Amino acid sequence: MGSPRKLLWLGDSLKTLRDLPEDVKDSIGYALHLIQEGHTPSNAKQLKGFKPAVMEIVTDHNSNTYRTIYTVKIGKNIYVLHCFQKKSKSGIKTPKQDIESIKSRLNEAMLIEKYKFEGT
Repeated sequence: MGSPRKLLWLGDSLKTLRDLPEDVKDSIGYALHLIQEGHTPSNAKQLKGFKPAVMEIVTDHNSNTYRTIYTVKIGKNIYVLHCFQKKSKSGIKTPKQDIESIKSRLNEAMLIEKYKFEGT
């Protein structure tokens, strides 16, 4: 296999990841490494309702759930769109505020790729 794909962090996703518990950072870091190498980690699944495909890494730690949202379907890079601790009281549904952040950053990733190809 060729060289690993580059990670591009949008918004505050990297800062948020850095503030998470060490075990959570290790789990997410390992999953992202696998993704860079072209594999799909066992704790990754598709986030419903997004085109192009958006994936989420789900990490549980001390009865808390953490999610890292990314896409590999835009250009050659891996865009990390959002990282957060799930605090929703409504079951498994992703909170609206987080969905809005993901949508906004997905659009940002598409714009980045568009401008790369247009050379502007």
